[in-house]
Amino acid sequence: MTEFIRHAIPDVVEVIPPKFGDNRGFFSEVFKQSAFAEEGIEIDWVQDNQSLSAPVGTVRGLHFQAPPVAQAKLVRVLRGAVYDVALDIRKGSSTYGKHVGVTLSAERWNQLLVPIGFAHCFMTLEPDTEVLYKVSDSYSPEHEGAIRWNDPALGIDWPAIDGEPTLSAKDVDAPLFADFDSPFTWEG
Repeated sequence: MTEFIRHAIPDVVEVIPPKFGDNRGFFSEVFKQSAFAEEGIEIDWVQDNQSLSAPVGTVRGLHFQAPPVAQAKLVRVLRGAVYDVALDIRKGSSTYGKHVGVTLSAERWNQLLVPIGFAHCFMTLEPDTEVLYKVSDSYSPEHEGAIRWNDPALGIDWPAIDGEPTLSAKDVDAPLFADFDSPFTWEG
């Protein structure tokens, strides 16, 4: 049975699907819509994305996609490990500016549900890490946004790595949280 773990921000959910192994290898239902529905999570996934990050310390994020094409994400690691972060950017939320961080790995077989209204980021912890994630809307470059991944005001305790992180130019130049005007409003 799939395990759903609610963290400090209950909308961010760690998911651990069952994994059955024998002398041939293993079998797992890594996503089962009915299990998510029983947990009250009903999202129409429209696309799967996969990334490979060669060096340890590769950072991707904090990214989001604004309405009307905002995206929820279901993130899992196929090979290696990441420290994965979901940052609440819903104006008016009691957890606005707060985050949940979880280590995801191929070994732990866990996933992270990043809902709409959250910025997402990960840092690789092993070389040649592959990440696969479902998204609830198609990519739209004119709606993408980013927040500085290491903004001290966010208090994210990133893992220590040897050397400097590897980032895209977009992520290096992302605005600080204090300069960010969120396109999301909490609807609780």
